Order: sequence, then structure tokens, then C-alpha cells
Amino acid sequence: MLDQTQNLNDKRRSPSSFFKKSFLGYVLIVLVIISFGLGVLVGKKKAEVKIVATGATTGYGQLQDKTDELPDFLGKDVNFKLFWDVWNIIQSQYIDRPIGETQLFYGALNGLVSSLNDPFSYFMEPQKANDFTEELSGKFEGVGMEIAIRNDVLTVVSPLAESPAEQAGIMAQDVILEIDGYNTKNIDISDAVARIRGEKGTIVNLKIYRPKSGEVLELKVGRDVIKIVSVELKNYTAKDYESLGDKKISLIKVSHFNADTADRFAKAVQDILLENPDGLILDLRGNPGGFLETAVEMANYWIKSGEAVVTEQCAGDEKKIHLAARESVLDKFKTVVLVNGGSASGSEIVAGALQDYGLAKLIGETTFGKGSVQQMMDLDDGSAVKITIARWLTPQGRTIDKEGIKPDIEIERTVEDYNNNLDPQLDRAISYFIEGK
Repeated sequence: MLDQTQNLNDKRRSPSSFFKKSFLGYVLIVLVIISFGLGVLVGKKKAEVKIVATGATTGYGQLQDKTDELPDFLGKDVNFKLFWDVWNIIQSQYIDRPIGETQLFYGALNGLVSSLNDPFSYFMEPQKANDFTEELSGKFEGVGMEIAIRNDVLTVVSPLAESPAEQAGIMAQDVILEIDGYNTKNIDISDAVARIRGEKGTIVNLKIYRPKSGEVLELKVGRDVIKIVSVELKNYTAKDYESLGDKKISLIKVSHFNADTADRFAKAVQDILLENPDGLILDLRGNPGGFLETAVEMANYWIKSGEAVVTEQCAGDEKKIHLAARESVLDKFKTVVLVNGGSASGSEIVAGALQDYGLAKLIGETTFGKGSVQQMMDLDDGSAVKITIARWLTPQGRTIDKEGIKPDIEIERTVEDYNNNLDPQLDRAISYFIEGK
């Protein structure tokens, strides 16, 4: 994946008529939506249009009983001229004019989505949309880390294993203060991704604040081709932990929920069934998420067919429940799930579901709290909109978004632990299998 959080459940579709192909068609659509303000949609219900004021605090109206066609009186109240006035002012007065019309147009679309104040909803120009698709395929050029806007600051969700970011010492929850000297205050996530990403062999300079230690670090990170191996299997015996005796523990490390993850995980499951270990560790630390369907399918290896894995809470109190649909084969193994602040999105779905059903013990630190569903919508010119359409609830109805999943056993892995190649969270998981608690 790239330098960006995926939440994706990513649902991706090609819009049949999301925008007209002509430039004028695009602009008119933008003008209509901008003029209506936030949250105003034209619905399919045939009924009278009413405008209900929401009060002086917002200054916006709200449409009720909407029709397919915009009524004349509403069209007269909307001053499209303001958009063109600003457009013309820029083109006639801005110091570095002329500005390309495509640049202004894409800027308007970006501002439209940004007005939602949702860090996970954004407009992507064609190149960025293409980069995003490459990330989900599991290969791209960059530094290899997931980033997101959290508490209004640019935050590292997780560096990828063996990536330039990890090798440079970047850690989950680090705050990126500057990118090549550019202050990241109020930065848009797409802009941050574009500034950090780059061709193999180039360097990006990052100024980092590390909350856990209070340090401010300046790091030079070399860009490279990042190839993601999303699933790795390892077995632990007495050679690794003398206290295991004749026990054998299998560990599956899942770093992403990518396009290839389901097949890789299925292969790992077959190997585990052949090994028949005394316990199983699912390591989701630093996993920023990916495809929703992959997360649901993974949880299904423990959760019985027909049981809820996760619920999507949509607009208007509509709910969509994702059910396990295959025979569970890993529920016979005593299981531990390792999580930390870099476990986000799909990781939280799996961890939360297994915790709710009592199928696994969670060890580590509270997860990131990325519990929303984004839909990827491709536009005619190669650009795309990624927009939040729902939020997730665990099978017991717990909210994931902004809350995260709290582990059953809280164990921190400190900066010193990382530096000294110590892993107290894994150690605690091993002792859980030995001691039974």
C-alpha cells in the first residue's frame, strides 16, 4: 500500500453518469452542488419541495421531499455567478497567472469533498487515482508507510515491514511535522501522499515528532520499489522459547488486506492445519487495513457460518450486516491476536469480531480507531472520489471509529524495545499459551 490509510473495504465502481464528459458539464455539476451547501441532495421521490431553515448558526437550508428536477424558484435563489466571479478574479488578478483551467477545476472538486471535514474522503486527480490502484495491487514506489490525518495532524499509521520508512526508524503514531521543509499543518492527505511519494533513488526529508518519547527527529528516507508480502507464517518451538517445551505455536503475520491477501492467507491456513500447532497467534500490529471483503473472509476462518462479522451503519439508520459464509476451521485453536496503535480498519474488524465471540485473546495496545467505510468511485477522466459511506460496528454493536479496539491484556512495546529488538507483546502471547492466562 502507499503512504496513505486504506479503509477500504474499498468498494470500487465506475459511475455511469457521475459527471458529464464535457468540461462544461463537470463545472455545472460542481456549481450546483457548491451552491446548495453541505448535505443537500436531489432525490428520486416525486413530491413538493420545501426549504426548511436550520437556524442562524449554520446559514444553510435543507431540502425535504425532493424531486428529480430542480424547481425554478430554487435555481433563481442560487447565484452561480459567484463561482465564475472567483474564477475570473484568479485568472485576471493572481500574480502567477494564467492558471490552467484543469488545475482550477480539480481544485474546486477537491475543495468540494474537503468541505466534508472527513480525513478519509477526498478527490484524487487521475495520477493519484492510478497510484492508489497500484497500492492495492501490492506494488508501488515510495518510502513504504501508511499515513492519516488524526487529531488534525499528519500521523504515521504504520511503516511497512522492511521498507525504507522502517529502516529509517519511523514508527507507528509518529507525527510528521515537515516534508522536505514544508509544514504539514492543515495539509490535505492527498497532498501529503504526493509529497512523500516519489521515484526510486530519490530522497524525502521528514521532520518527525514522536509522542511516546517527546523527541523531534529529522530523517532522510530513500524511496524505493515497495513490494508488499501481506501474509507470512512462522512457527515457534522450544528453540525460540525454551519455556514452550514440546509445544509448538504458529504465528500468522498479516500486514495488509490487499488483493492477494485472501489467497495467501488461505495457503497459510492449510499449512497450519497440517502442522496442527498447540496455539495460534494472528499478528495484526501495524496493519492499516485494506479490502473489507478480505477482512470478513479472514474472520470467517474462526467465526461460524451465518454469524455476523461486522455491521455497516449507513445513513438513515440503514444497516448492512456482513455474515460469515464458510465453515470455520481455526476456531479449534486457542488464539491470540496481537494489536497496537497501527492496527486499523480491516484489522479492527477482525480483532473486534474475534474478541466479541470470545474466539481470541487480544494482547497489545488499543487500535487506531479507523472504523469507517469508503467507496472508491472512478470518474470519466481517470480521476476518482473516495468518500465515506458508512461506519463499522462489531458483532456486539461496539463502535470502532475513533474508539478503537481495547486489548484484553495491555502490553506496550516501547521505543527502547524496538531499538533493542525486544518484543514484550509477543513474549506475553507465548506465556499466555504456556500459563493459560
